Amino acid sequence: AIAARDPAAEHFGLPAPGTHHSTRRRVAQSEMVLCELMSSAPESFIIVWATIAVLALVAVVILSGSVFMVYYARPTYEKWQYKINPKYPSAEDVRLEITQTLKGIVAAAFAPALSLYLSQKGMSKAYCGVGEMGWGYLIGSFFATWILADAFEFGYHYLGHSVAGMWEVHKHHHRFYNPSPFSVIADEPTDQLMRALPMAIFPMIAPMNMDMLFLQFGVFFYAYGVYLHWGHELESLDAHHPWINTSYQHYAHHALSIMNKPYHTGFYIKLWDQLAGSTLEKCGCSKCARAKGERSVEAWEKIEKPDYSVLLSPSFWLEPAAKKVA
Repeated sequence: AIAARDPAAEHFGLPAPGTHHSTRRRVAQSEMVLCELMSSAPESFIIVWATIAVLALVAVVILSGSVFMVYYARPTYEKWQYKINPKYPSAEDVRLEITQTLKGIVAAAFAPALSLYLSQKGMSKAYCGVGEMGWGYLIGSFFATWILADAFEFGYHYLGHSVAGMWEVHKHHHRFYNPSPFSVIADEPTDQLMRALPMAIFPMIAPMNMDMLFLQFGVFFYAYGVYLHWGHELESLDAHHPWINTSYQHYAHHALSIMNKPYHTGFYIKLWDQLAGSTLEKCGCSKCARAKGERSVEAWEKIEKPDYSVLLSPSFWLEPAAKKVA
């Protein structure tokens, strides 16, 4: 019998319905998970968008939630010594971060959903597995898209502090001047829609492995975003690194950047800010604070430790949201 034709399967190099199970098994071993899912994904763009939004929510809960639990819900003096701002955000502040993040998730999921949808329709240069492009192209495209996406992020973010209309949108993210890991995508929808746009654009320009692209943005970029909004610093990667943006630079950005003062708008690479002259010379990192004796046990004991357990209470979420972040 002749197997039924499946255009989506053909586009991604997957077996058509009716193919012998042994062939399917061999192909499954050579293809990655996302591509298999794409061949059987629903035709509805809305369903794909909603599915990605749910997956993004799970990622936020796991990545941001676990870091928040360890460093904010269960603080210790040893951890606090590496906190950039010695104070902790209030539970109300974190509630607002999470609320804003939920809006950001819906917007951020649009571009990857569009990318998958266009791929299903054969309207992009997306591909699966190593294929004819080879490992060299796959690895090279990872680093190329990483650098291009980082440059795009810097440029868009820089304009958000330089163009009045864009600042009106972006300034809402700066309500969180003492951010927690839940503030990574606590933006207005327009900002998140634009920041995720490379996920839809890159496969339209050049052959792009979809698993690599989704892994890069969904895990690699978001995980680094959690680090940048962590509010603490690493001993091995402090604020004085010559070319990497650390959590201190991003904290300083949240605390000090306003309209026409775009300090440290880069994400990974410090080079963009160095070229634009948007770096801060004065340092207020935790390493310098420890050297000055500002992270003593006595200072720790005076710090208010908010009760974040209220975030698990439905009644807390039903209270009127604070109009102003403290």
